[in-house]
Parts: sequence; structure tokens; C-alpha cells
Amino acid sequence: MRDFVNQKSKLLPPSGIRKFFDIVRETEGAISLGVGEPDFVTPWKVRSAAITSLQRGYTQYTGNRGLPALLELISRYLLERFSLQFDPKHILVTVGGSEAIDLALRACVEIGDEILIPDPAYVSYSPLVTLAGGVPVPVKCREEDAFALTPDLLEGAITPKTKAIILTYPNNPTGAIMTKEQLEGIAKVIVKHDLLVLSDEIYAELTYGRKHISIASLAGMQERTVYIGGFSKAFAMTGWRLGFVCAPPAIDDAMFKIHQYGIMCAPITSQYAGIEALKDGLSDGFALVEEMRDSYDKRRKFVLHSLGEIGLSCFEPQGAFYAFPSVKSTRLNGEAFAERLLKEQKVAMVPGNAFGKFGENNVRISYATGLNALSEAFARTAKFIASLDK
Repeated sequence: MRDFVNQKSKLLPPSGIRKFFDIVRETEGAISLGVGEPDFVTPWKVRSAAITSLQRGYTQYTGNRGLPALLELISRYLLERFSLQFDPKHILVTVGGSEAIDLALRACVEIGDEILIPDPAYVSYSPLVTLAGGVPVPVKCREEDAFALTPDLLEGAITPKTKAIILTYPNNPTGAIMTKEQLEGIAKVIVKHDLLVLSDEIYAELTYGRKHISIASLAGMQERTVYIGGFSKAFAMTGWRLGFVCAPPAIDDAMFKIHQYGIMCAPITSQYAGIEALKDGLSDGFALVEEMRDSYDKRRKFVLHSLGEIGLSCFEPQGAFYAFPSVKSTRLNGEAFAERLLKEQKVAMVPGNAFGKFGENNVRISYATGLNALSEAFARTAKFIASLDK
């Protein structure tokens, strides 16, 4: 019988995160510092709104673009929080930010187009570029530059085949952010080479000490930027699978058609939950978001202090809820460190090479878990590192 599997699909590597956590699930008593998921429960008002929608029998399809009330609220939210002015008719509600990334790439990438991806970066970007027919090109971001993408790094990666760059700040896994001045520096290069920007800003609400700036808010950049956002991280709504994407009209039209054929619409129950999340947040200044961010900040400081005590150097994250320490001092690479730590002390961290080849000497720690679990995990990690010297 013929081989019916698409070759691009066949050659895709399995997700480095999912592969590792299949092992974690089988390890009794393991403490996981790997899952990028808030340990907060979705606020009751949001859950209640979803329950009420079900009780009222709202179980049908919505329009392809999403509920009009939700589109209006997303537009208002982006304006009030990030000074972004997107017309609701060019906003598309998606099944999580992940669908938005996939739609943007499928709508814009032609066979052979090179798409630049700051490295380290979230695991899905490169495979989705490949599936869209493009060529992912990693751009090494350096710790000495605070893992920011610099104009010289960007300029050096551009070729005649370069079409777009995926911008991913606040960054998963490093926790890096980019300031307005840094964004202005790369914007000049982007305009010079007439590139498209796919800006994944899912962690926009989670920054510490400095407000997030979107590249789309800079003069002349909104018309060449696809903005991707969602509810998962800031609103503790990962399982609701609710995201959104805003794009220039021509790209929006292409994404809309792909969404129509492939998904039709995001789940109506999740959309009603999203309406309540934004409506409540806009009325109270996003007090629950602030509360969660304050909690993450305490954990961030604890993690940095604990890493210093056990002798692992770490860039200080300024956004998201991850730390990305180097393990070179242990004479192990990130994969060996993570595998042995899980086996010997039942603590799960993600090998840095899951996020690109330039993270091979790091591990990713998620501090979206409670302080008690973090404290025990670092006590075990200290024992593990001490055992390496014997």
C-alpha cells in the first residue's frame, strides 16, 4: 500500500515540551516546573457568564468572525491597554492564539519564503512555518543583549527570500521584553526591507516594572503587523481556547477565509466567557490581572534568588512567567540536566533545546505554580547539583 502521510508532517519533530511531559505524567510524585499554564482558576464571574450562556441555550455557531460584542470589547481593550486602534471588522476571534499563528502563516507564506524567528522561542513557530511551505530561519538572540532582537542581528539574517519575522515578546522561554527604543531600532530595518511582522503578544499583560509596548503602536508599523493575542495567560483561561488576531485588511481577508473553511468559529461558550472577562476588567482596571501579576512577581524573585543559591546563572526575566537558567556550570547540557533531574529528584524542567538550538545549555522553569511547590523543587534541585560534585 502507498505511504499516504504528507512528507512535511512526517519529518516534523515531536514537540520537545509534550514529549518530555509524557514522561512527567508517568513519574509519581514529580513536581512540574514546566507547564506554561497559570495555577489560578478562571475568575468566577467569567465562569458564571459561561454557565449562564449554556442555561439560556446559547449553544449554536456564532458568526465566523466571532460575537459582535466580543469584537467590540477586544477593540476597546487594545486601545485602552496598549494604544492600538483596530477596527472590530478586522479582528478575528480564534481557537486560542495557536490558531491565530497558524492562520497568519498560511495566509501569508509562499513556498520557499524565509521567516525569521528569534531563538530561543516558543516551540510551535518553526513547525508551523514549515507546514505553511516556508523556511524557518532562527536568529540567535544573546543574553548580553537581554535576549532582545537587535538591528544588527536582524539585518544579518535577512536575504532576498526573507518575507516576515515572528516577533515574540514578552518571550517564552527567556522572559525577555523589548523596550520602545529597541522596537524602534528593529522597525527601521523591517521597513527598509519591506518585511511583515507577526507579533505574538500573548504575555502582554505580564510584565514586571515596565509596561508592554507593541510594535504595532509605532508609527508606520500597524499596516505591516499581524497582532496576535488571547485570554489564556492574563485571564487564566488556557482551557477555554480563546484567542484573537488583528491584521491589515488584505491579510485579514485571507485569514478569515481559511478560518471559515477550517474552523468556522470559536466555541460560543468561550466567547461569552471572554466577553465577561473583558467587560469586568475594563470596569475595574483589570484588578484580577494585577493580582495575578503581583503573585507571579513574588515567585519570579523567589526563583531568581533560589537559582543564585544553587549556583545557576540566570538572565532576569522581565515578562511572562518563565526563567531560563544556564546549566553549563554543571557540565551537563540542558537535555541531560532535565532528564537526570527528573529521574533522580522528580523535578521537571523543560530542556532548553525544545525552544531552538541556541537554548541547548539552558532549561526552562515555569513559575506559574505555587511557592510551596517551587520551594520543594529547588530543595530537590540543590541536592541533585550537590550530587554531581561527588
